[in-house]
Amino acid sequence: MKIGIVEVAERAGVSEATVSRVINRRAGVSAKTRAAVESAMAELGYERSTRGQIVAVITPWLSNPFFAEVAELVEAALAPHGLKGVVCPALPGGIQEREFVTALAEHGVAGVVFLSASNTIEGADPETYDVLAARRIPFVGVNGGFEGHDAPVLSTDDHMSAELAVDHLWSLGHRRIGLASGPSGNRPADRRAEGFRTAMTRRGAAESDAPVVRQHYTVEGGQSAASELLRRGVTAVVAASDFMALGVYRAVLREGLSVPGDVSVVGHDGSMIMEFVDPPLTTVRQPIDRLAKEVARSIVALVSNRDVPQGELLFSPELVVRGSTAPPRGA
Repeated sequence: MKIGIVEVAERAGVSEATVSRVINRRAGVSAKTRAAVESAMAELGYERSTRGQIVAVITPWLSNPFFAEVAELVEAALAPHGLKGVVCPALPGGIQEREFVTALAEHGVAGVVFLSASNTIEGADPETYDVLAARRIPFVGVNGGFEGHDAPVLSTDDHMSAELAVDHLWSLGHRRIGLASGPSGNRPADRRAEGFRTAMTRRGAAESDAPVVRQHYTVEGGQSAASELLRRGVTAVVAASDFMALGVYRAVLREGLSVPGDVSVVGHDGSMIMEFVDPPLTTVRQPIDRLAKEVARSIVALVSNRDVPQGELLFSPELVVRGSTAPPRGA
């Protein structure tokens, strides 16, 4: 006998409408009732299609604890709605990402979250998004959008991130501040570089006193960028990520200098582990709790065929001051 919502409703002791709301992840169902309905479906062997259950979170940066934490928070926010987050580590904008998405689409994935993946790259191949759009599979971007597609985008305000970092260092007395930025063509890196230059110019700094070096979002990239910035005589470095900030630490130490005695350092992201490096890293923290909840809210709405606001929603970061920043020597 085919099991339908009538049988599930009888077993759970609820109305058919309630079962329908649980299946379609509608609001207005308590956690206890939702659990009872899910239990009844499992006991009776009710087959709910794969679509509506699996949400792929695609990110190339699981080695970075920040992105691992964001992915975990997104999964946790989806769980109460009966959705299961699956993390897919894939290089952005390449064949691997397209293969992941194509395979997921063929297996009826409910939705896809691009967590700082190809959506952060200017001019990325749109084929990945075209596959999803053709199958009417909703997708959401974090810190980058999709050319040619009106999908929701949720981002940290990178211009504000740069302003917060520069304002902090400037207030300490630094006037030669460098930016160890991510690669050109990376949307967050480009925005942060633009925000950095604007913040320095607004304070009257000459271009030579606000050098920008573009590198990879890695410890090695941060070290290389910092070595160049130190040769240009900066007294403080703003790093485009906390991982890059660790590379800045390494470059400073290899020059026989100290943080923050000789060079102040500000990171970006807000990885919890950076509280325990020596010295603890001053950083601009992305609001990952709010980001993750809004990502989940958008995916749930889209999977349930409800409209969501289009365009990019910006979240304000916050400066976390720790031990890696101080007034310049001799100030």
